[in-house]
Amino acid sequence: MRCSHCDKEIPGIVCPGCRETIPQESRYCLYCGAMLKDESLAGDDLIGAEETDDIDFENRILCSDGNCIGIIIKGKCNICGRSYRGKKK
Repeated sequence: MRCSHCDKEIPGIVCPGCRETIPQESRYCLYCGAMLKDESLAGDDLIGAEETDDIDFENRILCSDGNCIGIIIKGKCNICGRSYRGKKK
């Protein structure tokens, strides 16, 4: 899988639902929306239903990938896993 912006190789995994290749750190499939279970993630990194109350939706930072619907939490998108580097000036 290659980045559409810089052509860099992105580590990928195969979605168990639709068999498409998606970024390795994804929590949801970008094609079919299936939730992926990743046992290697620690509890603090996962966003469970009980943690959504702590998110400030008024001041959230949206993922910089134009196709992703995620928000930035602890420096990474909660959907695609893309790192947040701040706004370009």
